[in-house]
Amino acid sequence: MQVWGKILGAFFGFLLGGPFGLLLGLFLGHKFDKARSNIYYTGFSGSRSNAAEQQSAFFNACFSVMGHVAKAKGRVTKDEIRVASTIMDRMGLQGEARRQAQNAFRDGKSEDFPLEETLMQIRRGSGGRADLLQFFLELQIQAAFADGSLHPSERQLLHVIARILGFSPQQLEQRLNMQEAAFRFQQGGFHQQYQQQGQFQQAPTRDQLADAYEVLGIKEGASAQELKRAYRKQMNEHHPDKLAAKGLPPEMMELAKQKTQQLQAAYDLIRKTNGFK
Repeated sequence: MQVWGKILGAFFGFLLGGPFGLLLGLFLGHKFDKARSNIYYTGFSGSRSNAAEQQSAFFNACFSVMGHVAKAKGRVTKDEIRVASTIMDRMGLQGEARRQAQNAFRDGKSEDFPLEETLMQIRRGSGGRADLLQFFLELQIQAAFADGSLHPSERQLLHVIARILGFSPQQLEQRLNMQEAAFRFQQGGFHQQYQQQGQFQQAPTRDQLADAYEVLGIKEGASAQELKRAYRKQMNEHHPDKLAAKGLPPEMMELAKQKTQQLQAAYDLIRKTNGFK
């Protein structure tokens, strides 16, 4: 609650104009406090309506850019359409929200789609929050890996997207390697097995274990301390509650939750295979 304007206004008003000045100073101070409060809450915290607009813009941009990535090879294949639909299913999108996502995906396929302008709006709207922008980038990488491989034109476009969002080529390549490993890790069934049963029923192959390391962004043979550090870093970057607090649309919370479950499965697989506590 802002009160200093009223206090100072009343004090100086009384000194300059007696009781009448006090009342006038109190009134003007109240106006000052109210204006200052509005500036604080809208300029720094952001109004609810503004936050909702930014979330809607983030949501639409995710799917429109996804449509643009799908078109990178010259035509949108059934795999790209399938992965977009799968992501919508994972988010639980129905009714108007699903139609909005489908329309945005369709808009992104147009020849005159304003990619750079769209990405710059997202970068400005996110306030430079790296983990929110990283979520956006990783979603585009998932779309590019719809068929399990990455076409050169898709890789080139992802580099453009990463650059505009503020990520270096090295950061993108690391995310590409992690996503490719995550794709194989999920295909191997360990992620689903862990989700359903909370444990692994069979020992992993060497390749599956290597993918688990890659999912967490660390090298094979990492120590227990290095493993735990990498796990905590990834969980901190992808935690649904933290992303929600930074502006992630509520429709996308389920995707963030699924990502943390995948990280947990990879961490537990490495930890148990190596006998780490």
